[in-house]
Amino acid sequence: MAGNGRIVVGVDGSEPSVEALRWAVRQAGLSGETLEAVISWEYPAAGWASMVPALPPDFDPEAMAAKILDDTLEQTLGAEAAASVERTVLVGNPAQALMDRAQGASLVVVGDRGYSGFKAALLGSVGLHLSQHAPCPVVVVRGTTAAA
Repeated sequence: MAGNGRIVVGVDGSEPSVEALRWAVRQAGLSGETLEAVISWEYPAAGWASMVPALPPDFDPEAMAAKILDDTLEQTLGAEAAASVERTVLVGNPAQALMDRAQGASLVVVGDRGYSGFKAALLGSVGLHLSQHAPCPVVVVRGTTAAA
């Protein structure tokens, strides 16, 4: 089955996002669609930022996010396979960034939770938001469970 669509996968370096990336790579291989890995970053809220020390002048959160994305792709897929993945780094809320990139996509894929959120919840806030509002089908990849 040859496709010409695009699969968007959210990657933040967390293990659930790595599982989502692996799933999305397999799906893209089956469907013939291209793969776009997306990471987003945002500054902390103004009230919280006033409680942290001043940031160094060379602090570049966009470069840090790009490095996390690059490292995660290469460590998970290997350099050759990672080179074929389109990479997008956006500023803003992760759920909104993925919603924006999902416009025109055939599928959006996320892990069941990222680095933020309440760990006892069944689904993270990004996955929940996307499952309710995305303009295309959504796959939420559940993490692996260790055998008892």
